[in-house]
Amino acid sequence: MAIPAIYDNVDDFCEGLARVKLNGEYGYIDDKGDMVIPAMFDGAGSFAGGLARVIGLNDKWGFVDARGNMAIPAVYDGALPFRDGLARVNLNGKWGFVDAKGNMIIPAIYDNADDFCEDLARVNLNGKWGFIDTQRNMAIPAIYDGANSFAEGLARVAIDDKQGFIDIKAKMVVPAVYNDAGDFSEGLARVEVDGKWGFIDTKGKVVIPAAYTNALPFNGGLGCVEVDGKYGFMDTNGRMAIPAIYEWARSFSEGLAPVALNGKWGFVDAQGSIAITAIFDRADGFCDGLARVEVKGVCGYIDSKATHYWED
Repeated sequence: MAIPAIYDNVDDFCEGLARVKLNGEYGYIDDKGDMVIPAMFDGAGSFAGGLARVIGLNDKWGFVDARGNMAIPAVYDGALPFRDGLARVNLNGKWGFVDAKGNMIIPAIYDNADDFCEDLARVNLNGKWGFIDTQRNMAIPAIYDGANSFAEGLARVAIDDKQGFIDIKAKMVVPAVYNDAGDFSEGLARVEVDGKWGFIDTKGKVVIPAAYTNALPFNGGLGCVEVDGKYGFMDTNGRMAIPAIYEWARSFSEGLAPVALNGKWGFVDAQGSIAITAIFDRADGFCDGLARVEVKGVCGYIDSKATHYWED
């Protein structure tokens, strides 16, 4: 165990620090387990872009730097992590974007907004979704009933309860014919047809037929699917690379995937070998070399070579 399981709650490491909850308050530890920023905040988020969102003494959101200094004053009704130099903030019920110096780059005029992905951000205006660019222009009109951020050049949109995909010029590349769908990952997107899941490519061609009860996005060349109530992993050709023998599973990250067997969680590698024995009550994916695990209601972290014990 790299860090003792002494916290009420923990988050993944991001930019060298992890958010932890201790005695009802949030602070941050480094990868040695030292408390770098004291647990003094009523609410907090992970670090991104050198800053982390926190709730100040006035119940408003602001941002602290890695030393715990208040870099952006706590004046917002809501705030979300930085991404590509911008963070979403809520002011008087509307959303906009600030930069790392606290400047309001995009006015808080939207009913909802998401981070920029591939130079576009989805926004909700008067109940419809569209996309803005970093110059504040409405690049794609707000005409959709639903929309997701762009991924691999395509964005999932909803029209009359059906889902399809558009490109950055608003061309409907994949018709809105699916009951449900997921974003593209490694050139494939999961789609639902009559209650079953399969995968299409970026041109809308069915690559893996919709024959699975559940499916998760591809990562590391493998996608998690449910077969007869059990989970396994298939490759991009639809071949079952890791047999469906697990009670549950999550997508691969950093070469390992969490899997549940006999009510306990462990990790498999891309060859299907058990890399970390299934002894945990819960396990999340690896991030920055560490994975969050839980045993008997207590959370901690393990590395990819976990020794499988808890410190007192």
